[in-house]
Amino acid sequence: MSQGRNENRGQQAAPPLRPGGNFRHGRGAPVVKPKNFKGTLKRLWFYIGKERKLLSIIFLFIVIDSVLTLSAPYLLGKSIDAMSLNGSKVNFKLLEIMIFILFLTYIADGFLTFLQSWLMAGVSQRIVKGLRRSLFEKLQKLPVSFFDSRTHGELMSRLSNDIDNVSNTISQSTTQLMSGLIVISGSLIMMIILSPILTLASLITVPLVYLLTRSIAKRTSVLFKNQQVQLGKLNGHIEETISGIQVVKAFNHEQKAIEEFEEVNTELRKVGLKAQIFSGFLMPIMNVINNIGFAAVAIVGGILAAKSLITVGVIASFLSYSRQFVRPLNDLANIFNVLQSGVAGAERVFEILDEQEEPKDLPNAVELTNPKGHVVFKDVSFGYRADVPILKNITFESNVGTSTALVGPTGAGKTTIVNLLTRFYDVTSGTIYIDGRDIREYTRDSLRKCFGIVLQDTYLFSGTIKENIKYGRPDATDEEVEKAAAMANADVFINRLPLKYDTMLAENGGNLSQGQRQLLAIARVILSKPSLLILDEATSSIDTRTELHIQDALLNIMQGRTSFIIAHRLNTIRDADTIMVVEHGEIVEKGSHDELMDQKGRYYSMFFNQFKNVENAIES
Repeated sequence: MSQGRNENRGQQAAPPLRPGGNFRHGRGAPVVKPKNFKGTLKRLWFYIGKERKLLSIIFLFIVIDSVLTLSAPYLLGKSIDAMSLNGSKVNFKLLEIMIFILFLTYIADGFLTFLQSWLMAGVSQRIVKGLRRSLFEKLQKLPVSFFDSRTHGELMSRLSNDIDNVSNTISQSTTQLMSGLIVISGSLIMMIILSPILTLASLITVPLVYLLTRSIAKRTSVLFKNQQVQLGKLNGHIEETISGIQVVKAFNHEQKAIEEFEEVNTELRKVGLKAQIFSGFLMPIMNVINNIGFAAVAIVGGILAAKSLITVGVIASFLSYSRQFVRPLNDLANIFNVLQSGVAGAERVFEILDEQEEPKDLPNAVELTNPKGHVVFKDVSFGYRADVPILKNITFESNVGTSTALVGPTGAGKTTIVNLLTRFYDVTSGTIYIDGRDIREYTRDSLRKCFGIVLQDTYLFSGTIKENIKYGRPDATDEEVEKAAAMANADVFINRLPLKYDTMLAENGGNLSQGQRQLLAIARVILSKPSLLILDEATSSIDTRTELHIQDALLNIMQGRTSFIIAHRLNTIRDADTIMVVEHGEIVEKGSHDELMDQKGRYYSMFFNQFKNVENAIES
């Protein structure tokens, strides 16, 4: 069951979720740094630790692969020395051995790289699967009030974009970081072993690399952040324009929409161009600095070789080691940014996981079985915020099998009353009884199973018409589905469709009219056979002719059931046993239609004004 209209929330209500939409958190938003890097990593380890055995194997492969990577330059140097042994003949036997070992090293290196990437991909997907499952399960357990203060797009972003960042970090950055650190340390050790003097010559470029990277990173980080902001604006404009294309066309806003798109698109091009230019400087200048380092090694190595202090093979090995030493340094900065992004994504996920769930059932809670439907509100008060009361001392009684209508202006608290009845929210003070027992003494699941709710804003799920009608009773037979649809007057349009009950619905039933969607929602409730009914503007989206047909169906299913009806069209609730006028969170009038008309109070004024407006509209 989903929540009805939001009334007087202290915060703005969440906009409708658009499945498949682009949300401004994630791909369209700048990368943020985690607030608690170490703490989030520790929590993430809870999920990573479940794969510790396989991670140990992967780490072993990384160590072996790094050793092979470090041994390749050494073998290459020995191969070169085998061809230049003090001007004597080439040592073909040593050369063949070195080339064969070098060949095996490259083959093993490639195989291990593929193997660790393949294993790590599986590990990361299993970890992310568990994390995503935990988040989705958590969302099902959170109270309705949690969703009132957050947009659906933000929550979808955490389920998709933020968890994708975690996945990318685990699958890519983890192995690169471990292998990079091993290769850097190993290369430095091998360089020192081969020649301390050449090591000093090669390290002169490290400060230059650091200063260059830091200088350009400062500029590009700002530019790329602005680029992501502009990209988010562009995505948001595209989403709004496409989702509201009918409104755009109805108001002849096409050209204006194009101009607004062009403005944002131009700004994105300007920022993106600057970002790409500055970032493009990095690698060419880095190559120049690296080449300067290679030149320094070659010059110093040539001098040392001329003095017979080192061999040509040592110089060749050293050049390879210096390249292996510098390249990971460049990559580590990017890896660190990706790592920060992934940890920030995990932190946003953990923020949801730390949210307080719906209060657990009382230890002595009982199942609500075979409810009769006797409902009593006794001095009930409630506020979405403690300092803003919505309902004030609501007291009334609905006897078994009676219908109670709630009328009044928008925001008066009508939907809030039924939300308290279904325990979407718990009362601030007072007590609600069903069959003589406080509803908090029932298990929440058994309580909600007793209700059938038809909301003003209907939501249909992806699937067939049959599956949507059976949503509350998956075990229902096809005959029961068709009978429920007939009672709701939905079978008329369903049988006109080519596939009838097997017709697939678009997003939220987009290929049906609003009235047809409402009929399916009513059929869904009829099929579930609830003990208590809540009709929240159930016929507001249906034309007058269809409404006349469906009123009989509603009266049929209301027979013998306690029903609560929220309506603005007063002609739909004239036959209700009790009509309550709610204003400013209080019941100001209560009685039958005839009794309230005789009192000539608020209900009389509302009824008279409404039908006077209808008569004026007909005359005009």
